[in-house]
Amino acid sequence: MILAGGRGTRLLRRLPHLPKPMAPAAGRPFVEWIVRNLARGGFSRVLLSTGHLADRIEDHFAGRPVDGVEVRCIREKAPLGTGGALLHALEQSGLTSPAWLVLNGDSLVFVDWADLLSRLDRPETDGIVVARRVDDVGRFGSLRCDEAGRLAAFEEKCLDRRGSGLINAGIYLLRERLLAECPPKRPLSFEQDLFPEWLLAGRRLEVHAVKTEFLDIGTEETLAQVDAFIHRNEGRFR
Repeated sequence: MILAGGRGTRLLRRLPHLPKPMAPAAGRPFVEWIVRNLARGGFSRVLLSTGHLADRIEDHFAGRPVDGVEVRCIREKAPLGTGGALLHALEQSGLTSPAWLVLNGDSLVFVDWADLLSRLDRPETDGIVVARRVDDVGRFGSLRCDEAGRLAAFEEKCLDRRGSGLINAGIYLLRERLLAECPPKRPLSFEQDLFPEWLLAGRRLEVHAVKTEFLDIGTEETLAQVDAFIHRNEGRFR
């Protein structure tokens, strides 16, 4: 599941007629590179939760630009938050799965997908949050873990907090039983609503740290880096 419904307000000047995940990136929409990376990892079915300028995403993937991958777009009629968008798309799709891989449509993080999926071999694990280690966590929200590597808390961005640490990479592997516990309210945020509630309920959420390149196209500065980023990592796409 790729969440691609956000408005991208910081990029409206650069992308007035495109949703942020459709930003041009080395000759293709950025979100297509995410699908291509998933295809290289063996995934053949992708759900796209769309919202702002949804028709631009839907029209693009109607042409099946990635061979061997079925992409289905499900539109939210009003902003539902990250968690709400996921739940809405799952309800509308009619699909079931023992677990769901959830990604943001405006960032690329290279993960060994087979290794990540294997971590659900432990039946006591309810979900996994992918994290990336950075030298300065002050610019980001960070993750706090316990000694066993389980998620203890999400910490908000704080410029006064310095030093290396783990930041949320925006990739989650969640068992369906965990999603079945979600409250009915909307909008619903992963970081502000769902993960805190799951932690209070004692659910086992593990952190999987990766040391890999990462790009979030949420600002004009990072958007300007996207072509070089794609070309530098061309071996990671199908």
